[in-house]
Amino acid sequence: MRTFPSVPRICATALGMLLSVAGAACGQESTAARSPRPDDNALRERLTPLQYRVTQEDATEPPFRNEYWDEHRAGIYVDVVSGEPLFSSRDKYDSGTGWPSFTRPLEPGNLVMHTDSQLGYPRMEVRSKGADSHLGHVFEDGPPPTGLRYCMNSAALRFVPVERLEAEGYGKYLPLFAIGD
Repeated sequence: MRTFPSVPRICATALGMLLSVAGAACGQESTAARSPRPDDNALRERLTPLQYRVTQEDATEPPFRNEYWDEHRAGIYVDVVSGEPLFSSRDKYDSGTGWPSFTRPLEPGNLVMHTDSQLGYPRMEVRSKGADSHLGHVFEDGPPPTGLRYCMNSAALRFVPVERLEAEGYGKYLPLFAIGD
């Protein structure tokens, strides 16, 4: 039987990792393109039924049958609801789970963690700070350098390819993808 790390340990590890990666205090805001959270009716009109279920009702999409599990292009992933920058393709890896997985967030201040016990054991849920979208969960079974696996739902994300970063208001992330890195 697999044992799961205690929630306080996961929280402490994840929070420590977030702060060390960010090099900033909790609550740091991103300056990239963001919009306030729309009301529920606007969300229902704008999001697909799956996007709504995942982000607003904490659902999980099927593994290996989602948009970004096998995405390999360079770019960033933003919250489908608010546009908050969340993850970079540079930190994405194939976890074998069938969901997009990342070793660290692009903007740690844009994530909030909560304990989730819906499956009968504690997990660390990851939500976006501004829109409060359910994104997925973080686990302590990831590869170096963090040892963390941010296992996200594609339905909660929108991919912005590197060639569209400037046009969509995320130009500050272009240096991450400079040739030679």
